[in-house]
Amino acid sequence: MGHGKWDDNAYAAAKTFRAAKGIADFGYTASIKSAPSSSWKAAPSLDPLNVEYRECRDSPDHADSTPIAVLFDVTGSMGAVPRIMQGKLGKLHGLLQRKGYLADPQLMFGGIGDADSDRVPLQVGQFESDNRMDEQLRDIFLEGNGGGQKSESYELAAYFVARHVVTDAWQKRGRKGYLFIIGDELNKPRLEAKHIRRIIGDDVKQDIDPVSVYRELALKWNVYFILPNQSSYFNDDSIGDHWRTILGQNFLKLDDPGAVCELIAATIGMEERVVDLDQALVDLAEIGSVAESKAVGKALVAVGNAARPVVAAPLGIDGPDDVALS
Repeated sequence: MGHGKWDDNAYAAAKTFRAAKGIADFGYTASIKSAPSSSWKAAPSLDPLNVEYRECRDSPDHADSTPIAVLFDVTGSMGAVPRIMQGKLGKLHGLLQRKGYLADPQLMFGGIGDADSDRVPLQVGQFESDNRMDEQLRDIFLEGNGGGQKSESYELAAYFVARHVVTDAWQKRGRKGYLFIIGDELNKPRLEAKHIRRIIGDDVKQDIDPVSVYRELALKWNVYFILPNQSSYFNDDSIGDHWRTILGQNFLKLDDPGAVCELIAATIGMEERVVDLDQALVDLAEIGSVAESKAVGKALVAVGNAARPVVAAPLGIDGPDDVALS
């Protein structure tokens, strides 16, 4: 994966064609929801069961690949965010590459639900550099349920990225990738071994402390949680306290859900030390995201004042049993 180049014209033409033919942008969701819920399942290319690795590799087209994983909460009202992302994918790629934030970004998309109650609690795609990233995003199943317990299975997604993603950026250059989890609730109190076995296929015997999963993840990834103003939990202090304890300054509140692509791009540009916040906002204005720049600025201006993230402390973790709860 990761070959080829993004084509704005092909992206626009495909969108126009779907509109003219009455084809839903998220066609997989439309087709599978017409079937009984007992048959609901992830698209084969997004099913994490028994996947050894998702890979972000260098290629002749992209010799300096940088992995960017964007995993959405697809429960309830949060299912609107992938639709927003799909509509702005060209802008995101344009900011990252044409503005020089990253030479060779490769994007992987996925969906997060509730392992206790959803038919499809985890979906994880491939890393792509061309218009196939749009295809995999549109294949995410927007289940729209959730458990109604103020928590979703974010920690299960974090575990997959920590254990089942390999990148040349890390293996060849010691450079971290970027993981953005977009949601509005808490992690589960523990990552249950039975869910790992059933959904991912790893033979894990003990439940795992979610904080330990994020510590392991942070060894190779810059991890962010974005809370968009999409539900009643946006102003719930317990959500912010929970994620700040785990990620510190990498917990980002976004007033305008429509600015999620812009926030991701600006965050990467700042982390890469290519731009400061002021320049990032100028870049947003230049691509026509003037309205969104205000929300992005508000989300990022407080980054330097937040608490130090727990995940910053590196641990020598080698396998699931090393982070298991007794």
